[in-house]
Amino acid sequence: MNVASFIRDIPDFPKPGIIFKDITPLLGNPEAFAFVVESLAERYREAGIQKIVGVESRGFIFGAPLAVRLGCGFVPVRKPGKLPAATVSQSFDLEYGQDTIEIHQDALKPGEKVLVLDDVLATGGTLEAAIKLVEAVGGQVHEAATILELTFLNGRDRLKGHAYFSLVQY
Repeated sequence: MNVASFIRDIPDFPKPGIIFKDITPLLGNPEAFAFVVESLAERYREAGIQKIVGVESRGFIFGAPLAVRLGCGFVPVRKPGKLPAATVSQSFDLEYGQDTIEIHQDALKPGEKVLVLDDVLATGGTLEAAIKLVEAVGGQVHEAATILELTFLNGRDRLKGHAYFSLVQY
């Protein structure tokens, strides 16, 4: 299936000069959505993943059904103030600003094998921060993955030392 055919460009979002890759058409098509989840499940089925760490918010959309398919747990990484228990925070630069994400301090057991999942790799700040959070609470990052990769922004460079996978590259 051509996953890229279900992604649309939205110019000047969230600010002028940015071309946003919108996955909502993909989510609205049950066959395409199932294809993406099953493609990821096939890749990680034999990897022994114990937890999927999904980055707010679109990482939740793919991470939760993937966790069900793999029979593993799901851990949300959220924006500050959204998680109810004690957290660890990590700030990072985006292609259009700065942000911070958090994980519960007790989200992972020491050494748990983790897949870090988000929808898009752009400049790499979000995934880099999520990886640092996983490691800060004792998890072992097996791989980071996204549905889309914007290769021209070189986000992969920020993930040095960690395996990375994307389904679609632009």
